[in-house]
Amino acid sequence: MDLNFNKNEDHNKLLSAALRQKLVKVKLGGGKSRVEKQHAKGKMTARERIEYLLDPKTKNIEIAAFAGDKMYTEHGGCPSGGVVVKIGYVSGKQCIVVANDATVKAGAWFPITGKKNLRAQEISIENKLPIIYLVDSAGVYLPMQDEIFPDKEHFGRIFRNNAIMSSMGITQISAVMGSCVAGGAYLPIMSDEALIVDKTGSIFLAGSYLVKAAIGESIDNETLGGASTHCEISGVTDYKSKDDKDALDTIKNIFSKIGDYDKAGYNREKPLKPKEDPKELFGILPKSRAEPYDMREIIKRIVDDSLFEEYKKEYGKTILTGYARIDGWAVGIVANQRTLVKTKSGEMQFGGVIYSDSADKATRFIANCNQKKIPLVFLQDVTGFMVGSKSEHGGIIKDGAKMVNAVSNSVVPKFTIIIGNSYGAGNYAMCGKAYDPRLIAAWPSAELAVMSGNSAAKVLLQIEAASLKKQGKEITPEVEKELYDKIKARYDEQVSPYYAASRIWTDAVINPLDTRTWISMGIEAANHAPIEKKFNLGVIQV
Repeated sequence: MDLNFNKNEDHNKLLSAALRQKLVKVKLGGGKSRVEKQHAKGKMTARERIEYLLDPKTKNIEIAAFAGDKMYTEHGGCPSGGVVVKIGYVSGKQCIVVANDATVKAGAWFPITGKKNLRAQEISIENKLPIIYLVDSAGVYLPMQDEIFPDKEHFGRIFRNNAIMSSMGITQISAVMGSCVAGGAYLPIMSDEALIVDKTGSIFLAGSYLVKAAIGESIDNETLGGASTHCEISGVTDYKSKDDKDALDTIKNIFSKIGDYDKAGYNREKPLKPKEDPKELFGILPKSRAEPYDMREIIKRIVDDSLFEEYKKEYGKTILTGYARIDGWAVGIVANQRTLVKTKSGEMQFGGVIYSDSADKATRFIANCNQKKIPLVFLQDVTGFMVGSKSEHGGIIKDGAKMVNAVSNSVVPKFTIIIGNSYGAGNYAMCGKAYDPRLIAAWPSAELAVMSGNSAAKVLLQIEAASLKKQGKEITPEVEKELYDKIKARYDEQVSPYYAASRIWTDAVINPLDTRTWISMGIEAANHAPIEKKFNLGVIQV
C-alpha cells in the first residue's frame, strides 16, 4: 500500500473511532444516575428492554441514534430523541421496535421525538413491517407543546398512523412498562394487543393531580389506571405482566405464532463475502474532498464476490450504473464517480459532477431496474449538476429533470448511502431523503449541504463584505480572513453528517463496514411489501 493509502486509512479510521465514542455517549441516555433510578424502580432501561426482546446473536440496526444531538441545550438536551428505535428479529420475525427512554426527561416527547416516532411508523408502513411499542413516557414536553401538538406531522399523527397501519394488516403490539398518559394513552389501545406491567405501568387520560383539579375526585394513580384496573375492570389491556421481562416474554410468545407474510419476491441467492477486503475502504476513500478516487474500488468491497456488472460503462462516465448482489440480494447500483474522466470526444469531465449523458444513463438504468423488480442502491459522492453555458445549451436541466423524475416515480425499494459529498440538486437526483429511500445512512466522511463549506463561505463573504462597505467600513485582508473563517466554521458545523442525523435527514451515521448489513436488512424489510404500483415516468422532456 502507498503512503497516500495509509494517510487516508488513518483519517477514516479516526472518523469511525469518533463515531463509536459518540454512540457510547448517546447510549447512556439521560446518564448513569437516571439509569440507576430506573433500576431502583424495578424497571429495565429502553436499551435493556430491546436487547432482551430481540433474538440473541442476530443482527439489528438502530434508526436515528443521533436524533436530537446538540439540540434543546436550553432544556437540558434530548439524547437519541428520548426514544430508541431498532430493526431486528423477534422469534425469528423481522420487526421494528420503538422504546421510550424514561431516563431522558421521563420519556417526554420533544419535537424531534415526534419526528423519530413518525419515521419508525413510516418504515413500518412502507415495508409492512410488524412494530412493537415499549411505552414509558410522561407525554408531551409541555415547555415545547406548541412545536409538538397540533400540526399534521406532530404528536397526533402517530395515532392516525396506528389506525391506518391496523387497516393495512400491519401487526402492532404495545407493552405499557411505565407512564402512559393523556393523548399518549391511545397508542397502546390502538395497537392489536396491549400488555401492562403490574405496579410500574399505568394508563390514563389524566393523572390523579389533574383529576383532583378538574373534578375534585381524590384517587391514587394505581387505582386510577394501573394494571389491575385495566386488566380486571376496564378491559383496556389484554395481558398483565409481573415485571418487564415477563411482558417481553409474552411479546416473544405472541410473535412466535404470527403467520408468514406475502413477499415482494426480490431475488436472493446464497450470500458471498466480497473478494476484496472491505477494511480497505478506509484507505481508498481520500481524506481530501478535492482528491479523485475510483468508486468501482468502493463497490468491489461492498458487493458479493466483488462482482459488479457495469451498465453503459463507456457512456456517461461520472455516474456508474450496474448490477450486483449484496448479502445475496440482487441490486442495481447508481454511484457517483469522483475521478477526472475522458469522454470519447476527448473532453475531460469533473468527477462527482452529473453531466447530461450521466443523467440520461442513470434514468435509463433506473427504468430497467423497475422493469426487472430489482432494488436500487444509491452511493452518493456528488457536488451537483454541471453548470455553464455549454451544459445549459446542451439541456442539462432537461436531462437532470428526467433523472429526478425516474427516482421520484421508482416503485422498487431504494436505499441511499452518503459516502462523501451530497450537495445541492445532486442530493435530490441521487435519492436524498426527500425522494423516499427506504433507508438512508451516511458514512462519517459525508457532508450534506446546498454547496461545500468553501464555496458557501466565499459567497456569504462577498455578501457580508459588500454590506460592510456600504456602511463605510474598510475591509482589510485581516478582516476578510476573520469573516471567512467565522462563516466557514458555522457552515462546516451544518454540513456535518451528525448535524443531518440529529435532525433525522438521514437514518444514521454508520461505520462503512456496516453498509452491507444496512442494505441487506433494508431489502429484507422491503420484501414484506409487494409492489402495488406500476412504474410510470409521466410526462418528460425527451
